[in-house]
Amino acid sequence: MPDGAPPSTTPRPARLIAVQPKWHARDFISARAFRRWMHAQLHAAQPHLALDRPNLVVLTELNGMPLVLRDAPLAVLSGRFRTAAALLALKHLPVVLTLMVRERVSPIRAVQLARIDANARLYLDTCRDLARTHGVYLACGSTTLPHYQQRDRTLRRHGPGLYNQAILLDPHGQLISATDKVHLTPDEERGGLDLTPGALRDVRVVPTPVGDLGVATSLDAFRADVIEQLEAQGCTVMLQPDANGSPWTAPEGLPPDPTCIRDQPVAWLESAWQVTQRGDSIRYAVNPMCVGNLLDLTFDGQSAITGPAEEAPRARSYVLTPPRPGFLALMPWVRDHADPPTLRRAGQALSARSAHPHENQYRTGVLHADVTLPPSRVSTPPPTPHEVALAAYLRGEATLPTPPATRAARVLWPAALLVATALAARPGRRAALLALTVPLALLALR
Repeated sequence: MPDGAPPSTTPRPARLIAVQPKWHARDFISARAFRRWMHAQLHAAQPHLALDRPNLVVLTELNGMPLVLRDAPLAVLSGRFRTAAALLALKHLPVVLTLMVRERVSPIRAVQLARIDANARLYLDTCRDLARTHGVYLACGSTTLPHYQQRDRTLRRHGPGLYNQAILLDPHGQLISATDKVHLTPDEERGGLDLTPGALRDVRVVPTPVGDLGVATSLDAFRADVIEQLEAQGCTVMLQPDANGSPWTAPEGLPPDPTCIRDQPVAWLESAWQVTQRGDSIRYAVNPMCVGNLLDLTFDGQSAITGPAEEAPRARSYVLTPPRPGFLALMPWVRDHADPPTLRRAGQALSARSAHPHENQYRTGVLHADVTLPPSRVSTPPPTPHEVALAAYLRGEATLPTPPATRAARVLWPAALLVATALAARPGRRAALLALTVPLALLALR
């Protein structure tokens, strides 16, 4: 894994860039569609790239997670997350049953793990190509990834975990770091995507010509323990990839105090903006947000680049909040000047299945800000085994497995059909039919 940069003795000029894209389920229906969607984001950022300083482009949270929909047109056409999940489980049922029995994971995690190596390959290859083509430091956003270890020239999953993981690449497409999200939202926990929380000790700062970078994905940027971890290591630029899964002008309440209900823009002031106003080591934060209705899920927000008030004296802020200094760049919302009830109605009109003429009519765009960073006092941390494995893959020194059809998959198809039949059967017969899947699964896994 290449070093981000050695400690420097001179100030570092850099351009920080945040991309606010709109996503749709059809962007993930094939490898070609996904590459086209990702390339369009860097194409939109191209006019914002500086010629006189290095560029850091930051993409959005979970922008690879919907690859679970790849090659599953019925799931895409279903229009509903739960229906899509059921169709995906049926499509990959032999592998899903194998994973559930062998690794003792939930059905929704098994669905995501069923093609994780192929989707990881597509995601990493696409992001590496983007960094190389545009010559930028690329915070790829985040995607669902397991932890890998390298065995000879092949990457193998290490354990059943599945993380919301942010990947950072240099302009040659080589790995700088991989950071797991520590604090998961309820939609990411067992009742939703069933992801694995990362370890706080693994949140690290890496020195680069575009800043001493630390990742605080979404909710992590609101949490004092993550911010303190970054500050203690000398972070100067915090990266906050985001995908806010609800209308932007709706109220929200999240752990650790879900009873603290307030407008989402009010809550957002407690992340990137607040962090960069404290006067500690984190001087700048880049917070790109994805927008758009993905199946029946709503995503909305206002991307921002924040910094010290003296460098951003212009008074402005998110909708539903008073203007203030500290925003180096801020994406306007679809409406700026209206009373709160009107803004809340506008947010509901945009949301999935609103049947309003403005449904899914979100604002997209690109922000940038030129900054000068102080000399670095940070040394490159040693890579984790997972980072060693990813770095080897990105250098072309290792591969991700492409498993052939296995005996387990062939034998499990009868079990899969029994499950499908059982789900449609009368309650009195359902238990007996489901019981028959157990010996079939054990036979397949012998």
